[in-house]
Amino acid sequence: MPLAILALAISAFAVGTTEFVIMGLLSDVAADLSVSVPVAGHLVSGYALGVVAGALPLAALTTRLPRRAVLVLLMSVFVGGNLLAGVAPGYGLLLAARVLVSLAHGAFFGVASVTAADLVAPARRATAISLLFSGMTVSTILGVPLGTLVGQHFGWRATFLGVALVGFLGLVSILVLLPARPRPAAGGLRTELRAFRRRQVWVTLLVTTLVSAAIFASFTYIEPMLVTVSGFAPSAVTVILMLYGVGMSLGNLLGGHFAGKFPVGTLHTTLTALAVLLAVFAYSIHFRTPAVITLTLLGLCGTAAIPTLQHRIMQVAPTARTLASAANVAALNVGNALAAWLGGLAIDAGLGYASPNVVGALLAIAATVIAVVTHLTGPGPDTERTAPRTGTRAPTRAP
Repeated sequence: MPLAILALAISAFAVGTTEFVIMGLLSDVAADLSVSVPVAGHLVSGYALGVVAGALPLAALTTRLPRRAVLVLLMSVFVGGNLLAGVAPGYGLLLAARVLVSLAHGAFFGVASVTAADLVAPARRATAISLLFSGMTVSTILGVPLGTLVGQHFGWRATFLGVALVGFLGLVSILVLLPARPRPAAGGLRTELRAFRRRQVWVTLLVTTLVSAAIFASFTYIEPMLVTVSGFAPSAVTVILMLYGVGMSLGNLLGGHFAGKFPVGTLHTTLTALAVLLAVFAYSIHFRTPAVITLTLLGLCGTAAIPTLQHRIMQVAPTARTLASAANVAALNVGNALAAWLGGLAIDAGLGYASPNVVGALLAIAATVIAVVTHLTGPGPDTERTAPRTGTRAPTRAP
């Protein structure tokens, strides 16, 4: 794998850290800026909405620009936004800075996915994409806990300034390691939009949304689940979540490896395993050791589906890879928001803190059924493109 993918992974690490680290700093931010914790929570939801809102427009505006220049521009916005967050005197400016950073998030992963795929041979594209996303998964193990620790000891502003520094390292790495290439030879925005007429594109986006919702329906409420249902001490949750992060990192790499060789089989297997594990977790969460084992396996299987789906969207939209990849990242964040809402409905209905796992299992089952039925009822674009021609040859015209 070329070193340029390392540059992309460093940037992805910074992006992943800034997205999730705020969850561990909400109380500190609320107290410092004299707002309630629910109001501070808008820093999380506002970021997710910004990713959805910015992914497609920014990716569309940059379809004909050289990809290295686009990545440098997006990381510059990222660094500037985090610097602004680190010095924001009030809540309003902090929220604006978070939204500014989030606008670059979706477009970054869309462009970076295509860039990583084009750096390697076609057979290794899924692996390259998984290595890019490994920066995001490693941020859950290292970046978020470290950022939370820094914020607790030196103030939440120090965390955002530190993330800006890591983002700057990613930006410099892109400039140094990513080779300069001419702008894409695709037909521009009109050509990319035309690819969205294909049914497989929308089916893949729907599956991505459902998979993300299935994962986060459980993960959003994992802390009260482990403390209230499993009986763990709050201090043990951090260690357990690190195990979950290890499972995510392994799943991401394994998913990318097998998706390059068996794309359809890998997708169907990971979706089925995710549905089964979420159903099991609704029961195993009541017992400490089984709960930890199931949660680690959930991290592995759930994250294995992400590079598989990112690779899939590029297969079904070969003429719109940048825009489709950005749309897939947006679909992930739509799923995140949907998950928190649906899981909260189950808890508010009096079904208990374990009930979001059942919600997640039902969403994963829906994703599996849609993916399998779509595959059985209609071949994908690669099959249509590479299938050998059969039948008799047309007669030649008589002289």
